[in-house]
Amino acid sequence: MTSTPPPKPSLRSLREADAPRRKAVSLSAEGMVRFGSLEPGQTLPLVIEPAMDPLNPFAWAEDNLELISRKLLEHGGILFRNFRLSTADDFDRFSRTLIPHRVSYVEGSSPRLSLGEKIYTSTEYPADQFVSMHNELSYAHKWPSRLLFFCETAPQQGGETPIADSRKVLQGLSPELRQRFLDKGVCYLRNLHGGRGAGLSWQTVFETDDRSVVESYCREGGIEIRWKEDGGLWTRQVRPAVREHPGTGDAVWFNQVDQWHPSNLEKEVAHLLLASCAEGDLPIYATYGDGTPFEEPDLDEIRSAFRQALVTFPWQRGDALLVDNMLTAHGRMPFVAPRRVLVAMGDAASHS
Repeated sequence: MTSTPPPKPSLRSLREADAPRRKAVSLSAEGMVRFGSLEPGQTLPLVIEPAMDPLNPFAWAEDNLELISRKLLEHGGILFRNFRLSTADDFDRFSRTLIPHRVSYVEGSSPRLSLGEKIYTSTEYPADQFVSMHNELSYAHKWPSRLLFFCETAPQQGGETPIADSRKVLQGLSPELRQRFLDKGVCYLRNLHGGRGAGLSWQTVFETDDRSVVESYCREGGIEIRWKEDGGLWTRQVRPAVREHPGTGDAVWFNQVDQWHPSNLEKEVAHLLLASCAEGDLPIYATYGDGTPFEEPDLDEIRSAFRQALVTFPWQRGDALLVDNMLTAHGRMPFVAPRRVLVAMGDAASHS
C-alpha cells in the first residue's frame, strides 16, 4: 500500500503529477459522519462512518449526494462502514439513492445470480478461485460508471474484494507496453453456446432469447456477430485499452486483456480447453486490436502492476463499497464459505 495518492496522467501525455495529501480523519461540517482511511496515509478507499447515533443512512445519503460524488471522484472508492445496513432490502434502498439509474449485466462474462430489480450476486465462481482484477464490462459497448458492493454475509476467511487504482496500474507498465496498447487496442472474441456447452450462453449474456434483440444491440455497439449452426453465437469487438476519465481527465487502464487470456486459467484447465479447441474457439479470448497475440511476459507485467496497486481489507457484515468503475478495478480473493456479497451497477457510459 502506498502513502501518497496516485499520479494523474492525461491520456494524451501520460504525464505524472502528484495530488496533495489528505487528512486521515476529519469531521464533516454537518457533524454527522467521519471521514477516514483503513490505514494512515491511504487514500483508497475513503472510509465514511457515522459520527452520531442513530444516523439514518438513507436520509443522509439522499441529503449528501453531491458530497458523495465529489469524494468518489477524489478517491475512486468509498467504504460505508457501520451504517446499519443489514439486509438485501436495505442495500436495494441504499443503492437506489447512490445509483439512481441501475443497469442490467448485459454482455457480462462471469456467472451471477440475478436477485431481481438489477441486483446481482457479485460472482458465482467456486470459492477456491481468485477472480482477477478488472473494471466491470470494460470490453462492452456500454459499461457502468459506478458499482456498489454490499456484504450481506461476511466470509469465515478470505473473500476480500481487492481494489486497485487504474491510474497506478497504467503507470506501473513499461512505456513500451503502454504504447503498444495505446496504438493497437484490444480485440475481444466470444463463443457463446446456445444452451449447452462451455462458458456462458448467449441467452444469459444478453438476458434475452430473442435473436433480433441481440442483433440490434450488437449493431448499435459495433459488435461483429455470426450465428453458428449449433445455435451458438460468435462475437468480435475491438475496444481501446486506455481511456480518459470524463470527470478527471486522467488516463486509466480500462480493459480485461489478462482476464480474457487462457493464461489466466489454472494450468490444468487451460490445457484441457486448448486440447479440445483452438484459442479463437474458447468461450472468451483476447488479442491486440490487430489480431496479434499477447505475449505471456506482457500479461505477467500487467498482473504485476495490479499486485503493486492492490488494496485489500476484510469485509464486515453491512459494509457497502462504492467504486468509480473507471478509476478503480476490483477482483475477488478465495474464501471459506459462507460469503454473500451483492452488487448493483449503474449510471451507464459508452465508448461512443
